[in-house]
Amino acid sequence: MNYQRPAGERCRERPARVTLIGFGSIGATVFDALIDDPDIVIDQIITSPRSLEAVRQWVGVTTVVASAADELPRRPDLVLECAGHGAIGDHVVPFLRQGVDCAMVSIGALADEVTRAALRAAQAQGGGHAVPLTGAIGGLDALSAAAVGGLDEVHYIGRKPTEGWRGTPAEATGALDDIRGPKVIFDGEAGAAARLYPKNANVAAAVALAGIGFERTRVQLIADPRATGNTHTVQARGNFGEMRIEIRANPSAQNRKTSALASYSAIRFLRDGLVGRLP
Repeated sequence: MNYQRPAGERCRERPARVTLIGFGSIGATVFDALIDDPDIVIDQIITSPRSLEAVRQWVGVTTVVASAADELPRRPDLVLECAGHGAIGDHVVPFLRQGVDCAMVSIGALADEVTRAALRAAQAQGGGHAVPLTGAIGGLDALSAAAVGGLDEVHYIGRKPTEGWRGTPAEATGALDDIRGPKVIFDGEAGAAARLYPKNANVAAAVALAGIGFERTRVQLIADPRATGNTHTVQARGNFGEMRIEIRANPSAQNRKTSALASYSAIRFLRDGLVGRLP
């Protein structure tokens, strides 16, 4: 799916109408960044029933806030999902069946073959396209190119402060108790990482999709009490040679499990891709 503006094309006659699924740290950041954008308007938001009033107070009366797609008054030009893995089946699949294109932040959900099959079926039925966003990692274009020639191994290492792993299996098993230095809390394949750490391992899923898949991509997740931000490292080896990509990202101010770059990735996609596409 190509959202790039042709060279020299002027802005559309009306703003693109975008519906947000989710209004956590990413959704709120995207909304605030685009509130005065002349080419894009976030005019509808789907959120959980318990968050309806809080979100309405945040966005004001000109934006429709609902808890389900069938409560929305308008068909979106594009849907941006940033609500977590459950939103893929609950909301993205129905929109795809209606022929609405959907950009997805929670691509860790694609580790589940049932979810991937549901997305493929919905795309075939309605004609909408599901677009996975790169989130907090870069360089995936190079990794995808390297995969064409053949990759022998891909290794992703995610390092976050200890607090960034609260509310995850690492805390439930006591792995975060009394640690004084870096500690590996997960070492395995990308599919398991995405399923066990759905709020932390979307980058692992992005790397797996760009490279050699969920089963062959090795993932290490590290809790580091001395870390001040989130570090994402990708190492790959294949016929092309070798590469190492590392990003030291500041966490989101609202949610330390999420890198601020994930929000910026969604904003860039909307600004660079949608402008000039619709009549």
